[in-house]
Amino acid sequence: MKSRIGTAISQERRGRSSERCTVCIVPWCGVPFAPRLRRVDSVVVNAPDQHAPVTRENVRIVHSADVSDDAILGVGSSVWHLAQVREGARLGSGCIIGRGAYIGTGVVLGDNCKVQNYALVYEPAVLGDGVFIGPAVVLTNDTYPRAINPDGSLKSAHDWEPVGVTIKRGAAIGARATCVAPVTIGEWATVAAGAVVVKDVPDYALVAGVPAKRIGWVGKAGFRLEDIGDGVWKCPETDARYVEVEGHLTEESN
Repeated sequence: MKSRIGTAISQERRGRSSERCTVCIVPWCGVPFAPRLRRVDSVVVNAPDQHAPVTRENVRIVHSADVSDDAILGVGSSVWHLAQVREGARLGSGCIIGRGAYIGTGVVLGDNCKVQNYALVYEPAVLGDGVFIGPAVVLTNDTYPRAINPDGSLKSAHDWEPVGVTIKRGAAIGARATCVAPVTIGEWATVAAGAVVVKDVPDYALVAGVPAKRIGWVGKAGFRLEDIGDGVWKCPETDARYVEVEGHLTEESN
């Protein structure tokens, strides 16, 4: 039996024109799927019938991804199946957005960030260069979440003020961790899988638990540092040394 090739139509938010993309119906299960985009030097996205195709050079966006025309994607970035990148989001070069991940309105990512499958990055989050967001991580944006106001009316976008999570260069957030805004994760810090972060995390700190607490230090290579005495810590992988002063760590200059 041959596969049936059809056209899927999706409506953008706020009344924008419909968009078309090719899908395949698998004959043995009847489930539509979007074929993987193989061309990486350029990609056609959001191409209405009556308009010229919109192209983004040197990026990869699979057809099942939902990427706003207003989003900015840096050179070499990839957006995979079922991921959504909202309007006004800005991705630096070399970013990877995994399957089912969500990048909210106006969220900013630096260069070479990785957002793994099903992570939720809500606005107004800001990620520095080289940030790793593990699978199913949540960066919240509502300090006092409620669906309704005290009078029982449904809350609108004007009834609350979003607050963001800031993650600095080189930091990593482990799988299923939650960062409760407003918090800042320092440079090269690591948040362990499943942790719930409710306070700022210092540079190079390793935090774990609910609520998250510092349990050690990590170096730029991601390895837990070894205490060699007199406030000096050493990376077991690279032999780089770090100095601790009053609860803060800095890399020892050569």
